[in-house]
Amino acid sequence: MRIVRVTLWERAQMYALALIYGFYLIARRMVKWAWNGAAFFQLHERDTPPACLVDSTLGKHSYVKIKGIKFHYVEAGKRENPLVLLLHGFPDCWISWRKQMSTLAEFYRIISLDLKGFGDSDKPANSSQYSIEILIEELKEFIHAMGVQECILIGHDLGGLLGWYLAATHKSVIKNFIAISSPHPNFYWKGVGGESVFNQTWLHFSRLPILPEIDVRTEDLAVISATYKHLYSKKPSQQAEQNYIEAYKYVFSRKEDWTGPINYFRNLPFTRLYSEGREKIKTPTLLIIGNADKSISLEHIVQSTKYLEKFSINVVDKAGHFPHQENPEEVISFINEFLQSEEPVKEKPASKGIVSSLLGSTVKYGNQMFEAVHKRTNEVVNGLPGKMMLNIGQLNT
Repeated sequence: MRIVRVTLWERAQMYALALIYGFYLIARRMVKWAWNGAAFFQLHERDTPPACLVDSTLGKHSYVKIKGIKFHYVEAGKRENPLVLLLHGFPDCWISWRKQMSTLAEFYRIISLDLKGFGDSDKPANSSQYSIEILIEELKEFIHAMGVQECILIGHDLGGLLGWYLAATHKSVIKNFIAISSPHPNFYWKGVGGESVFNQTWLHFSRLPILPEIDVRTEDLAVISATYKHLYSKKPSQQAEQNYIEAYKYVFSRKEDWTGPINYFRNLPFTRLYSEGREKIKTPTLLIIGNADKSISLEHIVQSTKYLEKFSINVVDKAGHFPHQENPEEVISFINEFLQSEEPVKEKPASKGIVSSLLGSTVKYGNQMFEAVHKRTNEVVNGLPGKMMLNIGQLNT
């Protein structure tokens, strides 16, 4: 597989949409500004990192330079164990994986990385530094800098997108790939955003200069509160999770904290993966999605499997876009089952279509998932034989 650019016509359309939606969002923001300017531009100073960001309980904080760029990462587990590289999404940082690191560190060497532009890693302002070729080359070099030739890669959202490119173009580096809430690059931009605060309107708007960085910091980083509303809880046992809201607001409190992350959106929508003939990604892959995710489409997750030779799919019940934070126990069980199984996945027969191939592989459909696929793939499974449909309901979830 190789990386290709979208056509000039598609680029022109994207830039036109950036201007259209840009004017639309600016007009909406000006109404808020006129109504209550003081609250709209309110931003608390955050000069001291919350304890959870510098706590070494989860692992050792370290730095490495790759091609002149400083990368921050947190490492746990024995160095002789297989390496698991954790890549966070947007807007996020290494602490996204706090609920998985300790458990995985019992059997693996765990590294949770701050992607370039995020957290305590370097933040180049030039958008050309965030081309997909540069990003995946740096990640490949990072893996080698850890003293290994290959790793298990687990990526959420944007981190999963980078993982897709690595698995497709540097297959010798990725032994196993787990993508959480992250469809194949050729589907990623078609529906990503959904009903979230970073919806399609905002993603088009993000291609404009300067204005997106101003917008995300208004109302004391209200976008962080909206993105991580799953961390708010009335249960006393879970109220500690709310402290992470402030951690995220600290990480994204300055203009330069947003420029790097937004630069991903200024570059990556213009690239795709091109397959020669029926070439597929040979890396064993697990796709995880929450059945309440309003940011991406389950249909696109299912369609992503046509680019995979070996795969499994797991759906996390009642979880949204952050299933690894919302239902960590279920997600870690899926990850462990996939990684520890002697035969984690079964090769997909080339002659079958997407849905029938899913049924023949180790995709775990329960009644709930079948209903979701039935509904969100425009009832594409409607014509399946009744006996086969019955078997779906009998599979273990």
